[in-house]
Amino acid sequence: FQFLSRVARMAFVGKKDTGLKTVVKGFLTGGTQAAITYPTEFVKTQLQLQSKSNPEFNGIIDCFKKTISKHGIGGCYVGAPVRIIGAGFQQMFRWGAYTNLAGLARDPNTGKLSPVMTTLCGLGAGITEAVCAVTPVETLKTRVTDDQRRGTGNYKGTGDALVKIFKNEGPMGLYRGAFPTILKQGTNQAVRMPLQVQLMGLITLGDTTKNQNPL
Repeated sequence: FQFLSRVARMAFVGKKDTGLKTVVKGFLTGGTQAAITYPTEFVKTQLQLQSKSNPEFNGIIDCFKKTISKHGIGGCYVGAPVRIIGAGFQQMFRWGAYTNLAGLARDPNTGKLSPVMTTLCGLGAGITEAVCAVTPVETLKTRVTDDQRRGTGNYKGTGDALVKIFKNEGPMGLYRGAFPTILKQGTNQAVRMPLQVQLMGLITLGDTTKNQNPL
């Protein structure tokens, strides 16, 4: 509950909240979340990448069983380091950008953010996380997991994949499909931030003193 409470109240950054504070909180929150949920992320990617005409897996459970049988439990964590670190950076850039944008957009008299400015700050935060973290991390994760699935042995690990992509394709090799990702993340956060504020208002019955600890 404490973890969920921290995530929920992060949209309520105030004047005293610094960029450094929210950056650290965001990095730790994102990394912890990714470490716990990565096996499901791995299975999802495997199912998405498999052949539609001749699928290797019959579903989520079958994918787990075959992966563990062939590679051990560690097989479900292939590409995990980049995802965990990347998720930390994703949250870090999201909340760092949101905090700084909110500081600029806040009403100088009331110290509050209007719904429109909350939406725009969310949009900016989503774009920032997409450019600085989500797109390159997703590229690396997909390349490494697909390489294992195919058994092609192109990459020894995440670090090796990063080096080879830079060497063969340049930095832009990490940004294939960047525009759809930027559009998706920007839209996600533009909707999430004001919605989160409204939901918290319902949960706390309008008592703003509970924004920092709704539980």
